[in-house]
Order: sequence, then structure tokens, then C-alpha cells
Amino acid sequence: MTVSSDKSYRKIALNRKALRDYFVLERHEAGIELRGTEVKSVKNGHVSLAGGYARVENGVVVLYNMNIPLYEQGNRFNHEPDRPRCLLLHKQEIRKFQVHVEQKGLTLVPLSVYVKKGMIKVEIGLCKGRTQGDKRELMKRKTADREAERAVRGARRHIAS
Repeated sequence: MTVSSDKSYRKIALNRKALRDYFVLERHEAGIELRGTEVKSVKNGHVSLAGGYARVENGVVVLYNMNIPLYEQGNRFNHEPDRPRCLLLHKQEIRKFQVHVEQKGLTLVPLSVYVKKGMIKVEIGLCKGRTQGDKRELMKRKTADREAERAVRGARRHIAS
């Protein structure tokens, strides 16, 4: 859904832990409801998605455990760092998420935060949890790919000389 070649696009945070612990089945872009000092803190790159998740509650998708530290110059107008934040989505998307979460046992996980055309967006993923065996298999595959790439690079150097 996101286009990284766009000049008005800037990635702020990535949830690498989510990509390791879950199979991402679908990705969606959502706006996020933020207060003034939260916007300034996020645009400065201060945001953590580790441990974050979303839930559908009363027809609204709410994002939990997304930590936005206090803005340094915010004084008494500062925000609460770990408060729940609403995601801005269309009704049909919210209904779809609700069906997938209730019937299929999937999870809504924030994957990244970025600025697009001056607006802060959250990439949210419809995910299925990985088992320990899946994680081991993924590590083995990555290691094998890395070793194969090294062997190919070594063979190219050998041929070139």
C-alpha cells in the first residue's frame, strides 16, 4: 500500500519484532489520531512500536502499547506516552478487520509509522502468529541464502582474477 519512491514519504519507525513473530497476511494504511505534542515527538523520530497491537472496539480500531515519549519542549501541554490511540479507517475496513480477528483468530499489529504528504500514517498488518518451528525454519533459510550469496560472490572474484 505504501510507495517509498514518493518524495513526500519518510519512514519514521519499523516494528521488526512483529515481522519476526508474525506472518503478515495483509497490510493497510491508516491515519492516527494524535495530539499536538505527540505529532512533534513522532516527526522528530521518537516512537516505539514494540509490543504494539490493535483491537476493534465499538466500531473503532484502537492502537495500544505504541510508546510516544514526551516532547522535550512540551511543558504542561505534554501528552501521556502510552495512551490508547484511535486509528482512522473506513467502516468497511473496520468491519473486515473485526470479522478476521473474531472468526479466524488473526491479530492487528502496527508494522511501521511514516509521514506521507505531511500526515502521520501507521501501516497496520493483519497477522497470524509464527510458531517456534516457523521461526527456526526462517532462520535456516536466511542463513542458507546468505551462505549461497557468499559462495557466488567468491566464485565471481575467483573468475575475475
